[in-house]
Amino acid sequence: MTTPAKGTRVTGTARKDLSARLKEQYGKGASIRTLAESIDRSYGFVRRILLGAGVRLRGRGGAREQQKG
Repeated sequence: MTTPAKGTRVTGTARKDLSARLKEQYGKGASIRTLAESIDRSYGFVRRILLGAGVRLRGRGGAREQQKG
């Protein structure tokens, strides 16, 4: 499947297909930034697509300090 050109609206079937593809890749661990780069779109565009698909977004990554108990 080809990705619609940057700057064009993505609607209808093309949006559903793109949404499903991004949802699957995000579910396998790809970051929003990586997905955006792979389809030459903005971070915000990919984030909106994922939210529209009902995806629960992961928290920000990185190492976290352990709590002292």
